[in-house]
Amino acid sequence: MIGNILMTLFFILAPAGVLWLCRRVSWIGKVGPVLVLYIMGIIVGNLFHPSGMAQIQDILSSAMVPLAIPLMLFGCRFRKSSTRSQLLALITGIVAVVSAVTAGFFLFGKGIPEGAKIGGMLTGVYTGGTMNLAALKAMLGVDEGTFILLNSYDMVISFLYLTFLLSIGIKLFRKILPNSGESFDEAAECDRADDKVKNPYSGIFSKDGLKEVGMLLLVDAVVIGVSAGLGLLAGDGWFMTVLVLMLTTLGIAVSFNRKVRSMERSYDIGMYFIYVFSIVVASMADLSKFEIGDSLGLLGYLTFVIFGSLLLQVLFARIFRIDSDTMTISSVTYICSPPFVPMMAAAMKNRNVIASGLAIGVVGYAAGNYLGFLMSQLLARL
Repeated sequence: MIGNILMTLFFILAPAGVLWLCRRVSWIGKVGPVLVLYIMGIIVGNLFHPSGMAQIQDILSSAMVPLAIPLMLFGCRFRKSSTRSQLLALITGIVAVVSAVTAGFFLFGKGIPEGAKIGGMLTGVYTGGTMNLAALKAMLGVDEGTFILLNSYDMVISFLYLTFLLSIGIKLFRKILPNSGESFDEAAECDRADDKVKNPYSGIFSKDGLKEVGMLLLVDAVVIGVSAGLGLLAGDGWFMTVLVLMLTTLGIAVSFNRKVRSMERSYDIGMYFIYVFSIVVASMADLSKFEIGDSLGLLGYLTFVIFGSLLLQVLFARIFRIDSDTMTISSVTYICSPPFVPMMAAAMKNRNVIASGLAIGVVGYAAGNYLGFLMSQLLARL
């Protein structure tokens, strides 16, 4: 019990310590809080295993993103409606995943039992999310052991994919692709007077600060409650799709209220929830369970799809002049699902991609099952 309490406190308070270090130590500040928290999460998650660790991780990771999404949208001023980059990123992202799954099938899938079904599941999970993977497992009648192995590999390789993006990928893509500041038609332009303030959390425990935080959390709770209620009405199969869609829609709607939009701490509070999410998710990467055994082909197929689709998206972005940040957030949305969008936006220090990333994710959730089933049928005939 004590171990679980300490672990929960660690997950909640560690971001505060990392943010303090980022302000005090220049090289840590350059690395950025998200990557530092990721590294801390890996270390802690693989060294400490209290009895209720999995439950703590599940509760915190599930709660943080719904709490964060509306808050991070409240302060946005939506002024421009051009969606060229976002639409192209959505389309080319799906094409990239489908192409990588097809090519990977010839390289790895033909030698794997149920290779066509696995190709369908990979299409579903990397255009939608884990719920699509589970749905396709049931639809296609995939063996339980194969499903568990695929899900385990997905967690580890997706973690390596995120680590690549956080460490060098973002900077690399910004060098070789159009710059968002020059060619990106912003769907959401978010202005803040204190963007350059070293400590955006200063004064948060003052009387006025606590009052503002309380009001923001109250509005946030209402948005979450309405979104979750509509999600439950839609049914289990549509809960996550409706939840993300409504959190985004209502968050944007509330941003048009001047009183709420003027509360400058909304984004920073939401960011703190994302920092907690980052360290919790990283702690879930149990490296001791990464056993290749006789499933090298399955591991190769999954790895090829993740990094192959990323490479294809970069090539498409060069061809169609999609800006680097939109391309990156689109890839993260497809490979890791919408809950990772705010985290990556924080790492890129570009909140303008949050709304478009979530919108792409909703489309992916809705299309994942259809695309996965169609791909499994197509691959079975190749």
